[in-house]
Amino acid sequence: MRGMGRARTGCARWFRQDAHAVGRTDAGEDVRAPAADEHAGAELPASPHTDLALEASAWARSQGIRLDGVREEREQPEEGITVTRVHVETAAAERALGKRRGRYVTIEAPGLRHRDPDFQERVSRRFAAEFADLLPVGEDASVLVVGLGNAHVTPDALGPLVVERLLVTRHLFHYMPEALGEGYRTVCAVAPGVLGVTGIETAEMVKGIVERVRPDVVIAVDALASRALSRVNATIQIADSGIQPGGGVGNHRQALDRDTLGVPCLAVGVPTVVDAATIAHDAMDLVLRHVDTVLPGDGASQLLNRFTPKEKWQLIREVLEPLGNNLMVTPKEIDAFIDDIAHVVAKGLNAALHPGVDFAGADAITH
Repeated sequence: MRGMGRARTGCARWFRQDAHAVGRTDAGEDVRAPAADEHAGAELPASPHTDLALEASAWARSQGIRLDGVREEREQPEEGITVTRVHVETAAAERALGKRRGRYVTIEAPGLRHRDPDFQERVSRRFAAEFADLLPVGEDASVLVVGLGNAHVTPDALGPLVVERLLVTRHLFHYMPEALGEGYRTVCAVAPGVLGVTGIETAEMVKGIVERVRPDVVIAVDALASRALSRVNATIQIADSGIQPGGGVGNHRQALDRDTLGVPCLAVGVPTVVDAATIAHDAMDLVLRHVDTVLPGDGASQLLNRFTPKEKWQLIREVLEPLGNNLMVTPKEIDAFIDDIAHVVAKGLNAALHPGVDFAGADAITH
């Protein structure tokens, strides 16, 4: 009960009606400055947990932030598949988005939820094409694939599951070169586990392997966090800026990137979880819109509508604080989804890394 009392006290602060306009957004809306004690001692994030660059961009724009140095391109190359390319080009853009400078390609395919094998193959082909465009090495390059995550926690098992399905060839080039024809790269893979299991930082382990194996490029595969439930298990992001394991759920570990490893690092990720506060925030907006429709002019809805998006987030997080403020949600069908999406990603990687492998062959390998 003491925890609930603390939450109620925190919420009450937000229902004071002292608003001080300090400026306007690009849309012409007032931006309020909270009272001096409203944020005192607070360490609550001002934006939703997300690893997706397109979501970070949309959130920044919703706050009226001018995104100079950010370019976005969107296309629908085929039915049911949308590709968004976000280019983060300046230090100011890095700070605004919380994303490293680089290129972020996001493939959205809601049909992946229907478990249609033909559609999965189309997504794999599109992923392979987009990934090959970002791959910064030639056909004779050596590649290390790192499957990040905890294989014993289903929503976090994407990386290890993809590694299990990869066509690794480094040992064949060493011991059976005659078994390989044209169109195969030297590929090795590892699933290093997580700090809580191994006691070793993932970046330290990967750096040691890189120093020994000397790959030309590292590819990190990891489960991500999304801002939207609609993107969970239905979106693939590729980035050439590396990755910070655990960043989307606030569990920041040392980054895997060119600075850390000394070689280019591409990141491939699929969102498998959503922050519970995100769901509460969206539910609040839906309820307010419904109240405005059914009871126009209702005082409670008008009061809540005065909050900026940032203030709504902080209100929700104060309410959730007694529960640990760290709840992540995943669909109940995650066991089937994670296996399917691992197959889609691994099949695309096999085709992109080994031009000599056709998609029929890639399918046999991943299964």
